[in-house]
Amino acid sequence: MVGNEGAIGGSPELRESYEAAEAEVRRFLAPMWTASDVLPAAVRPFVHAVHGWAVRTDRIADEGSPDGREERFARWQADTLAELRSGQGAHPVRRALVDTVRRWDLDQALIEEHLETVRADCAAAPDFESFADQRRYLRGNTGVVAELWAPLLQPCGPEALRLVSVLAEACTVADLFEDLPADLAAGRCYLPREDLRRLGLEVGDLRGGEHREALDALVDIQLARWRGLLDEAAPVTGMVGEEYAPFLHTLLLGAQLHYDEVTLLRSRVLADGVEPLTLDGGARPRPARPGVGPVPGHVAVIMDGNRRWAEARGLPVHQGHHAGSRAAMRLVNAALRLGIRHLSIYAFSTENWNRSQEELGALFDALADGIARGAQWLHGLGVQVRWCGRRDRIDTSLASTIALVESMTSHNDALTLTVCVDYGGREELAAAARALAAEAVAGTVRPEDIGPADLARHLYVPELPDVDLLIRTSGEQRISNFLPWHLAYAELVFDPVPWPDYDLARLRDAATAYAARERRFGGGRGGGSGDALPAQAGHAKPVRTG
Repeated sequence: MVGNEGAIGGSPELRESYEAAEAEVRRFLAPMWTASDVLPAAVRPFVHAVHGWAVRTDRIADEGSPDGREERFARWQADTLAELRSGQGAHPVRRALVDTVRRWDLDQALIEEHLETVRADCAAAPDFESFADQRRYLRGNTGVVAELWAPLLQPCGPEALRLVSVLAEACTVADLFEDLPADLAAGRCYLPREDLRRLGLEVGDLRGGEHREALDALVDIQLARWRGLLDEAAPVTGMVGEEYAPFLHTLLLGAQLHYDEVTLLRSRVLADGVEPLTLDGGARPRPARPGVGPVPGHVAVIMDGNRRWAEARGLPVHQGHHAGSRAAMRLVNAALRLGIRHLSIYAFSTENWNRSQEELGALFDALADGIARGAQWLHGLGVQVRWCGRRDRIDTSLASTIALVESMTSHNDALTLTVCVDYGGREELAAAARALAAEAVAGTVRPEDIGPADLARHLYVPELPDVDLLIRTSGEQRISNFLPWHLAYAELVFDPVPWPDYDLARLRDAATAYAARERRFGGGRGGGSGDALPAQAGHAKPVRTG
């Protein structure tokens, strides 16, 4: 039967049961509770009901005295299955689950699979021989839970259900890394044993840190598989009803940010774990971890390749732009972690007006959604947002949104993010020249006295510093009318990957190449080198020029 599209209805006892399930999620699974806030109100309580039950199930398996833990879990498992058969729940959280399953006619076999996975994990420490064994655990632990609520999101066929499960698996890998130090201390290792043997490691070596090179390699293996899950899951955001897509975008972005953090930490994650990340206003700045050598003070990025990324996956163009919006959020986080203080991104050029109305709509929707949903997160991280470009042609609602974020973040100083919207370099210079000409006509400046500083003060953002490093993705090797005044002495990096695939590792490699370059600003030749980015495992070698 189809679920009630309005309120939960029913008795006060039933409504209290749904409130108890939501409270369970809010207290013990806060990132999911935050992500669920973007779901339509008609389905949100039912998603909370599924997750609330799963959280309580996990707590029964993990918490309390080890004595009798298996028996307590066995009772919970038996009671859950009995109540699903009878349609009557005795425990508040189980009552909400039973009502949700019956209301939406959800697959009870998925609940049985989850219970069996948690029971096995409760009974003995994990001992995964291969990645296939680990995948079975990931699916049974959270993949089936997500597949249980996936029908509420109006999925487009069974492939959408499968990819929702894969997305949940990718999110669980993030949880494994968060909990890794505590699990290892408790004698529980969720990494495949064949990976350890291949590198000559024992489980006991993971806590010591003596075998740094092998431990880094071990984490790199996990990252490569995790990246595979994230790439596989990415299309699912376009395979559900439009109003449910932001929820999946939020889950995917959260997993991608965790992935970037583990990329930065490598083997240090075995001892330190990963600090839980949040995408709301509760986000906190973390200490930067810059690489060796000078850090570029101002990095500008031409975010190219959204359409090609989508076409290569058989997805509509708007999916590429939404994936690009996620990559922009990742870029900001990566810049903060690498100690970069100024970041400028080419979000929409004056030439982009020549695209089709359909694509323009998709571009502006992705931009507006990214700014609106990311505003509190950026503010919490101490990011100051500025708009660079014309302000008279953009839709007034989008312009107002950007202006509000500018105002809200105006006193932040961890990173300055300049978003170039309706920007064209020649038009900026022409506008500055017109302003100077008007001053000359008015007699406030003499033409013979005009210097570079006079032109600079009439640019869209006069205080914007010169660019130290320009990055363009998707393999194109031109600057496309982007910040020509500021690029006079910039180092240039042309990276072949399409923008949605750009991550912290790529930015770190570009910064490493920058640090290896001797910048002469027109002076004599030196002994500097570094004419190419160091090759990155699994990626084509980017081209750079200086």
